[in-house]
Amino acid sequence: MLDLKTHTLLVLSEEGNFTKASARLAITQPAVSHQIKLLEKQFGCAIFVRNRTEVKLTEKGQIILKYARRMQALENKLIQTLADNDINPTNIRIGITHTSENNNIAAALGKYSAQNRNTTITIITEVTKNLYSMLENYELDLIIVEEKYNRPNLRYLTLDTDYLICIMAKENPLANKSSITINDLKKQKMIMRLPTSATRTLFNATLTGINESINNFNIILEVDNISTIKNLVKKDIGVSILPKSSCQQDIKRGELIGIPIENLSMIRETSIVYANDFPYHECLNDILKLYKELA
Repeated sequence: MLDLKTHTLLVLSEEGNFTKASARLAITQPAVSHQIKLLEKQFGCAIFVRNRTEVKLTEKGQIILKYARRMQALENKLIQTLADNDINPTNIRIGITHTSENNNIAAALGKYSAQNRNTTITIITEVTKNLYSMLENYELDLIIVEEKYNRPNLRYLTLDTDYLICIMAKENPLANKSSITINDLKKQKMIMRLPTSATRTLFNATLTGINESINNFNIILEVDNISTIKNLVKKDIGVSILPKSSCQQDIKRGELIGIPIENLSMIRETSIVYANDFPYHECLNDILKLYKELA
């Protein structure tokens, strides 16, 4: 369904220059340039800024590319749906956060797929902002995230309620306490999630609420991967702030100590988010039930 102009735009934006784009499209460079000029004439604006070595999108070009990618995702979804209709399987593309990789969500999704022979699930791990974008572009069917965005075209189903705790090694002097204070935490070396993560956002917002700042803490490392953070904490390199659900098994095995922080209520909901036109409503309650059984 995508015409040659739109397909050329997508390829040229990925390759970054006309030579590579023409080779990938198996057409000449003048033909690539012609297709882009047709597209620019259609929308009445410049899409690319050209120089000798590369092309860059203009501001309006970025908007056009965003919708072109959405059209491509819809076409891919259509092709997949038509193919599925012949043999009656269902493929559901689900986006989860890095936090969700470390709790029972992936296990629940795997169990659901195993119990429903005609259903396959593809799991994509990304940061929350990108997951919302992919959901709205129809690149994903649903997402499981810890933040709610105010979007009228989306629906939310609460999966779980979680809260942040301080985790540390058994050898840490604070490990025998039932709770710790902000001042205790300020004296510790800290290994934190990236500033863009939902965990870090909630921690920062909670500190702001009590007139504190993240700048008052000794952060020695920022790491995206939760498993890496937990391994570093187990070696007593520092302490961290993580969701209890992502550390529960480590705490049960005695590999980590999890302690609440006085006067910091860091509660958050994990939600299943889907568009108004999501077609597989029957699977939502089944996934929710399996998750609670595993929890």
